[in-house]
Amino acid sequence: MTSPQSLESSPVTFDALGLSDAVMSALTSVGYETPSPIQAATIPPLLAGRDVLGQAQTGTGKTAAFALPILSRLAAGQSRTPKALVLAPTRELAIQVAEAFQRYASHIKGFHVLPIYGGQGYGPQLAALKRGVDVVVGTPGRVMDHLKRGTLRLDSLDWLVLDEADEMLRMGFIEDVEWIFEHTPAERQVALFSATMPSAIRRIAKTHLRDPQELTIQNKTSTAINIRQRYWIVGGGMSKLDALTRLLEAEPFDGMLVFARTKKATDELAERLSARGYACAALNGDIPQQQRERTVARLKNGAVDIIVATDVAARGLDVERISHVINFDIPHDTESYVHRIGRTGRAGRTGDAILFVTMREKRLFKAIEHATRQPIEPMSLPSRADVQAQRVAKFTARISETLASESLDDHRTLVGDYAREHDIDLLDLAAALARMAQGADLTPPSSVGSREPEGAGQFESKPAARKTKRAPDSELETFRIEVGHAHGVEPRNIVGAIANEAGVDSRDIGRIDIRDDHSLVDLPLGMPDDIFAHLKTVWVANRQLAISRVDGAFPAPAPGRKSKRDDKPRTKSKKKAKTRAGKKPAAKKPRKARS
Repeated sequence: MTSPQSLESSPVTFDALGLSDAVMSALTSVGYETPSPIQAATIPPLLAGRDVLGQAQTGTGKTAAFALPILSRLAAGQSRTPKALVLAPTRELAIQVAEAFQRYASHIKGFHVLPIYGGQGYGPQLAALKRGVDVVVGTPGRVMDHLKRGTLRLDSLDWLVLDEADEMLRMGFIEDVEWIFEHTPAERQVALFSATMPSAIRRIAKTHLRDPQELTIQNKTSTAINIRQRYWIVGGGMSKLDALTRLLEAEPFDGMLVFARTKKATDELAERLSARGYACAALNGDIPQQQRERTVARLKNGAVDIIVATDVAARGLDVERISHVINFDIPHDTESYVHRIGRTGRAGRTGDAILFVTMREKRLFKAIEHATRQPIEPMSLPSRADVQAQRVAKFTARISETLASESLDDHRTLVGDYAREHDIDLLDLAAALARMAQGADLTPPSSVGSREPEGAGQFESKPAARKTKRAPDSELETFRIEVGHAHGVEPRNIVGAIANEAGVDSRDIGRIDIRDDHSLVDLPLGMPDDIFAHLKTVWVANRQLAISRVDGAFPAPAPGRKSKRDDKPRTKSKKKAKTRAGKKPAAKKPRKARS
């Protein structure tokens, strides 16, 4: 191995890295301007055909670091078998990487990428593999299954990427990874990325990589201490748009910057907020520079209160009024997050930053929290009572301002004449005028929604607090899933599917009792309805889980123990039971989780 390089800054541009014209066009479309340190260090050796061993945290932009050079050298659509294979430890990461490949290949004709992972039926994967794909992104377990079935062939493989190798080690996938290595061509190019370099990862690198370029990225990202950072887990039946509307109603703010991921999203979101009565404008790369400057000037002078922007359009934006930054879409890397929230809390002022996080984005959220070196507080959305209280406070403040700053002689005469003419009490008349000005009973608008968000998403909204012990039985409830021994299922299959699909840490999954045609599993109390409905459709061992609650059931027995109660009658004879009574059960090998 070559000596490791420690990289902290990236003075180069994408133009200087030698990427193909099609990839450069895609980068222009998504608004990327300068590469991150890992991208600047990794792309040249990969383009030159060298193996790479990179040590970098999640959120440093390493997906683009290996995807861009692969796409630049790829002749898409010329082979029915994959040219590149990317191994990822989890379903969510596999999907994210596949989506990134698709985005960067938007100007490459005939390109096809396929994510394959456990918990999904084989049918769509088999059909796509039969048609032919250029890049496969998959979890080790499902890749092994396809290789053993003969439905995935790696004869023409040119590139093999291991993403987050230390996470694969932690989840027990290293043996699977080495097996896959042994079933790839000897001349393939390898890129291995890991946040840490334990001895097992070093051994794999020494065995399977050829004189790799070794790179180490020192992440020193941090944020200003005067910015309060909070996050909300998207879920509980409330959309991000309704959640944002409720925040706008109840969160006192002066000026607000809302970040969306794409140009189209900024236009759509700004249009919807304007339709709900907010002074809002979009800011993205398609808007001419002069119009951008006018929009920023309108934010400064108070003509606009909310700007919905992309990262590139908001670069360098410094407006004193910005008190809040909302990450409507989570950024792809930690540097972008720090840049975004740095638009508030400037020059010693305080600011607020709120991040919307979906279940699939929890790993990136954890990387952001680690990089910023500051806790990001969980938050519940304001209740309907909070919204109403804020509306009342704003209305009474307007009354006070008007009484203090305006001459009301003419209006006083008008109101007095009306009250005497119609014999109406002045208090009743004031109430009627308040209703005309503010709406019925000062209630929040219907756009806020009727569902209360408190507790929404709490089933999976604990990314910052990692548990070291399994939850006690009193905090678990038992569920039945329609897959058992008859279908060849193992505990690792169940753990992998539920952990990935429901956003539950594998350590929070309780005891699993696999029976002939079904299984019982203990999961944390309080599963949201939307996650429960989704788990019904998840596939394991070629069957849908069809999960259901087991009312009043005893917790599932610990692995290796027989259940004292079963909802299926025993059929074994007393003779067989007596024969086996004196035998000592064979010790079970520890199982590793598989996606």
